[in-house]
Amino acid sequence: MTAVYRKLYRSRQDLKLAGVCGGLGVYWGIDPTLVRLAFVLGALLWWVAPILLLYLILMVFVPLEPLSVPYA
Repeated sequence: MTAVYRKLYRSRQDLKLAGVCGGLGVYWGIDPTLVRLAFVLGALLWWVAPILLLYLILMVFVPLEPLSVPYA
């Protein structure tokens, strides 16, 4: 049995602002719109500053998806 390792990338195809939500959606296997909705609801129901800070941290530290993903 081989382990499948996934790497988190910011999406190039499904990006609205920086591709963070699109990348998280692909990584988790859900619709990126749900991730965007979670960020917006989190900002509305919680404080805007922590959600914005989280998004900015992900935008800076998560790499952009490569043009061609190498297969092992």
